[in-house]
Amino acid sequence: MDASAQPAATRTLIRRHSLTIRLSHWLNVLCMTVLLFSGLQIFNAHPSLYWGQYGADEDLSFIAMQAVEDGDTVKGVTRIGSLSFDTTGVLGVSAVDGEQTARGFPAWATLPSYQDLATGRRWHFFFAWLFVINGLIYMAYGFVARHFRRDLLPTKNELTPSHLGHEIADHARLRFPKGEQARHYNALQKLTYLLVIFVLLPLMIATGLTMSPGFNAFAPWLLDVFGGRQSARTLHFITAFSLVAFVIVHVAMVLASGVFNNMRSMITGRYAIHVQPQGEPKP
Repeated sequence: MDASAQPAATRTLIRRHSLTIRLSHWLNVLCMTVLLFSGLQIFNAHPSLYWGQYGADEDLSFIAMQAVEDGDTVKGVTRIGSLSFDTTGVLGVSAVDGEQTARGFPAWATLPSYQDLATGRRWHFFFAWLFVINGLIYMAYGFVARHFRRDLLPTKNELTPSHLGHEIADHARLRFPKGEQARHYNALQKLTYLLVIFVLLPLMIATGLTMSPGFNAFAPWLLDVFGGRQSARTLHFITAFSLVAFVIVHVAMVLASGVFNNMRSMITGRYAIHVQPQGEPKP
C-alpha cells in the first residue's frame, strides 16, 4: 500500500505518571534547588576540598577557589591538583556591590546571596530533611506499587550492546521514541534513573550525614566508611555536581523531545502519543 494512502495516525493521551510520582518530582525540584544554592553558601565558608583526616588551613587541598593578590588588584584562581585557572569574576573573586570581593562562588549562585554561613546552614538542613522524607515516601511507593520493577527495570533485550548502542546513536541525533514505543521509558532513561535513585542520591545523603557531628555520635562507623569527614565533604560536593549534570541533561532532553508534552505529563499525568489504527506505531 502507498504510504500516502495509509490511515492517519491518531493522537492518544496515555497515563504516564501517577500523582505520587508527580508530587515527589516537583518537591524534589524545590528541595534540590534550595539545597544547591544553600550548599554553595556553606562551601564558601571554606572553598577548598580535601581527602582523609585533613581540612585545616595549612593542609594542602586538591581543589580550591582562592583570591590571590595581583599587583593592586585581586584575582580569582581555581586550582585542581597542580593545575590553576584564572576564574576572576566567577570563582574565587566576584563582584559584590560593584567591588571585586573574595568568595568561592558568586553571589547569584548562593542562598542567601550575601555571606552568611548560619543562614545557609538553616536553609540547607531544613530542605535536606524535607528531601529525605520525600525520598523515603517515593521509595516506599516505588516498591509497594511496583513502580521500580514495572517502569525502571530494564529487560535483558534492552541491556544488549546492540540495543544500547542504537539508543545512544538515536539520542545523539535527537531521535526519540514515537508511537507505542513512547509509552515507556527507554533503556538509557531506565539505567540513568536507577543510577540516580539507588547510587547518587543515597551517597549524597550518607555523606551529608557523615559531616554532622551529632549524627557521628549515633553512627560513628560512617566516618570510617568514607575515610573521614573531609573525604565525605568532598564526595558530597562531587555527588551534588553529578546530580547537577544529570539535571542539565534531563532538562535538555525534555526541551528537545517536546517541552509541552513532557511538562503536561509531569503536571497532569497525561502524555500524548500518535498511533496508527490497530496500534501500529506512526512511522
